[in-house]
Amino acid sequence: MSDPQADEAFRRSICTQPRGDGRVRAETDSLGDKDVPVDAYWGVNVSRALENFAISGRAISVYSDLIYGYACVKQAAARANAQVGALEQWKAELIERACTEIRDGSLRDQFVVDIMQGGAGTSTNMNFNEVIANRALELGGYDKGDYRRIDPNDDVNCSQSTNDTYPTALKIGLHLALERLQIEMVSLATAFHAKGTEFAGIVKIGRTQLQDAAPMTLGQEFQAFAIALAEECLGFEHVMNQLCEINLGATAIGTGIAAHARFGDAARQHLAELTGYGLRTSPDLIEATTDVGCFMELSGALKKCAMKLSKICNDLRLLSSGPQAGFGEITLPPRQAGSSIMPGKVNPVIPEAVNQVAFVVAGGDVTLTMAAEAGQLQLNAFVPVMAHVLFENLKYLTAAVTTLREHCVIGVQANVGRLEQSSRSFVGVITALIPHIGYEPAARLAKQALADGGDIVDVVVASGLLSREEVSSLLTAERLTGEQLRH
Repeated sequence: MSDPQADEAFRRSICTQPRGDGRVRAETDSLGDKDVPVDAYWGVNVSRALENFAISGRAISVYSDLIYGYACVKQAAARANAQVGALEQWKAELIERACTEIRDGSLRDQFVVDIMQGGAGTSTNMNFNEVIANRALELGGYDKGDYRRIDPNDDVNCSQSTNDTYPTALKIGLHLALERLQIEMVSLATAFHAKGTEFAGIVKIGRTQLQDAAPMTLGQEFQAFAIALAEECLGFEHVMNQLCEINLGATAIGTGIAAHARFGDAARQHLAELTGYGLRTSPDLIEATTDVGCFMELSGALKKCAMKLSKICNDLRLLSSGPQAGFGEITLPPRQAGSSIMPGKVNPVIPEAVNQVAFVVAGGDVTLTMAAEAGQLQLNAFVPVMAHVLFENLKYLTAAVTTLREHCVIGVQANVGRLEQSSRSFVGVITALIPHIGYEPAARLAKQALADGGDIVDVVVASGLLSREEVSSLLTAERLTGEQLRH
């Protein structure tokens, strides 16, 4: 049964606004007057957002890449507005100084609105407008809240709207996060490649549908892992290119209303200079303001990457299963005791953790897909939850990839004795003899060898279809694994 007092205590714990020393200043918006903590850099709009959206208990400050991206957007906007004459130079300089501090990591505790919010990101945009305005005022020697001098809307948000600044800042932040994931993916692919080289020449049984198939080398198996991951790194390049198309200057719905005619191009140039990215303005700002296709594409790319990683981890768990009654072909680094009751048990905990991250990423993609579909007319109001999903998935995937490389892949060892034993008795090598004896005789002899437990070479020789010398020359490791075809 619910405890009303406990419920109320919990509600207050997540709804209470930061109050500093208890002193307040009065601020006013279109809904009326409201007190704000005197030492807060945010203002009345954020204060209302804190009351309205006490949902996740997590502030937007957890997404440092979004904070950085938004500070870049506001700094570029200030420069552009000063350039086109829409903002006084002294105001632009103070705003830019405040943005530089935020980009460098200052004032992170002032970005307090909940990551789950209605309004298509307006609360986030106003959080930046108010923090930047008040820090700019402070840098100019004025009091916080003295908006007659520098105003969050008229000055910091000049020529802008949430609907063009939020997605632009989001794209900058996502680009940064995706770059980090790509770096880690390259390192993981390289680690698999190194293992592939280390395991070259170690013959094993390849399997399809968990049944014995044809010979291969352990090196080939690990090289395949490396190539599969390297392909994802190339795919990320396309997504990053998509993230470089922005709608800054579109303002509310893409018509550029309330913005200087030259603002958009000037802001893009300054933003490109600040970020180092080859940004381009969308050719149709109305379409760009309502379209969230690039976020869907990124989410899909992350899910695809996660599923590949999960499949590889499934393989690692299978190949290392045992150590006595499983495949036992490789040994994963022992990371921790595997049981509180079974002595000596060690579990494949690192691949298991990566599997679970993949499940989360797949679920996040479903959330983002639903949010994308729910957009209406000239704006999708659900970009905040897309931002949440994408940043979380990028963070989880990046950490999982690093963990898999550092704590698992680089320490994988081949169980050579086990592999040699299974390879010597492998009936499936008869597949290599089909061009010389035919499919039906090969199938008959394979069945006989399995039934009798005999050596397949002896069975073939006894059939009189090939001599022992012929069989031996056809069943070399190079021929069986296809390595001979590579040279």
